[in-house]
Amino acid sequence: MASVKDLKKDINYVLGDIIEAVYIVEAANNKTDSAEGAKIIDGAIATFDDLIAKVNKRGVENRKAHLNTVKQELEAKAKGLVEELNKLS
Repeated sequence: MASVKDLKKDINYVLGDIIEAVYIVEAANNKTDSAEGAKIIDGAIATFDDLIAKVNKRGVENRKAHLNTVKQELEAKAKGLVEELNKLS
């Protein structure tokens, strides 16, 4: 783990890219503001809020292990959102 700053950037970039991909897929399919796309975007925003709160959590016993857990959770949730995105297109 390089730093907390890098983890926060990773969370922001990964989930931001997923949201951007939803808009691109909707524009390509001429479906603006679809319910499925909104659900994916809401999921990405909720995931962002949850993960940033976990990164900022103080007083954890083993900070390095905690941050590695957050990183693994980011990967798992991002994978799930991408799978939903693939169904959208």
